[in-house]
Amino acid sequence: MFSSSLKNNLLAALACLLWSTAFVTAKHAMEYQEPLTLAGLRFILAGLIQIPFCKHWLAPWQLMRREFVTVLLVSLFHTVYLYATFFIGLSWLRGAEGAITIGAGPLCAALVAHFMMHDDRLQRRTLISIAFGMSGILLISIASKPWSPVGLKELFGMLLLLSGSVVSAIGNVVVAKRKGGLPPIALNSAQMLIGGTVLMLIALVVDGVPNLASPAAFYGQLFWLATISAVAFAIWFHLLGRIKVSRLNLWKFLIPLSGALLSWWLLPEESPSISSLAGMALIVAGIVVAHSEKRQKPTA
Repeated sequence: MFSSSLKNNLLAALACLLWSTAFVTAKHAMEYQEPLTLAGLRFILAGLIQIPFCKHWLAPWQLMRREFVTVLLVSLFHTVYLYATFFIGLSWLRGAEGAITIGAGPLCAALVAHFMMHDDRLQRRTLISIAFGMSGILLISIASKPWSPVGLKELFGMLLLLSGSVVSAIGNVVVAKRKGGLPPIALNSAQMLIGGTVLMLIALVVDGVPNLASPAAFYGQLFWLATISAVAFAIWFHLLGRIKVSRLNLWKFLIPLSGALLSWWLLPEESPSISSLAGMALIVAGIVVAHSEKRQKPTA
């Protein structure tokens, strides 16, 4: 039988591994749809997928009515801004770079939690873990050559992704402060339905009416992206009521590792460099430090 702590850690790792598959999938899906249109379709579908798994099918709508401000804030933080910047930023980056830039999420989450939550202050172990992880991200950033014209566009893409991480961290705090008060699946469904609708309205203005005459491969990719969001965010909202924001978000260091490996494996135009491999080694060290148990000194 798994302990509660081990079960929570396994769930956190599962959510992050699911998220890591979004980088390659989204890169392929954006060959058929504009970024904002893809984001809107993804989250409307993700919101609908979760309705059958709520206690009853009206649960998301009742939650919107009862906790509209909270649901709206979570939607704006976790879906509208985060994924608008995610899809636009990712369209300016190679998949591996995008995956590793998202690795800055743990630092953003730890800093936001430190200033917004009185019981989640930065600890030495957390700082050491983040230092390793961010050093790895820095090595990858240097490999993108931000001083060249192409590299400058990539740098702006990285900044967009980083800003999304900050806003998402604020959303984590909003959810964590409501521990036990909101059913995670209903909350996730409600906020994604709102967020997906907002993204689609923006996409209609920016991108125009979407062309839905896409091949079957696109709809398979869209369904997988929606499933990732439905499952991973439901897990995450569940865990935010059980694990401190800063510690939970350290698991997001798994995202750049898995995402980069998938990008190098599945995207023929991408391959690892010495600096990116060294960066990945540092990120692995950060994960090990974060989740290694502190040894107790033997007593006489």
